[in-house]
Amino acid sequence: MDAHRSGGSKRIFPIRIEALGPAAADGQEGGDGCSSGESFALMVLGDSMLPEFAEGEIIVIEPDGLATDGSFVLARCDDDWVFRQLARGPTGNWLLRPLNPAWPEIPIADLSAVRGVIIQKARPGRRRASKRYVA
Repeated sequence: MDAHRSGGSKRIFPIRIEALGPAAADGQEGGDGCSSGESFALMVLGDSMLPEFAEGEIIVIEPDGLATDGSFVLARCDDDWVFRQLARGPTGNWLLRPLNPAWPEIPIADLSAVRGVIIQKARPGRRRASKRYVA
């Protein structure tokens, strides 16, 4: 889910994520479409969340999940979708923190940027290589 990627010969094709339903036609998010509350899955791209999340793993996102300090979240920042760990900064502000120290933290004004909480990950083709993040 990283907007920036270094090296490698793989081509990345961004996937546009948008709300469905009547409200989306008005430029608003949500509505009565299925995207407003149903879980969905995405593939991890890049290395910003290593070592916990490797490229190619599938993450399941709960749009209505409770985002707390330490949650893994999907957020919308500067017209990009970002997968990071939500953290409280030293002054009480919110940060989107990568697990890989080579990537920068992203400060956010409030939790409105958070669009979902990661509840599970899985490796394609490996049933037992699954992990849940919410009880």
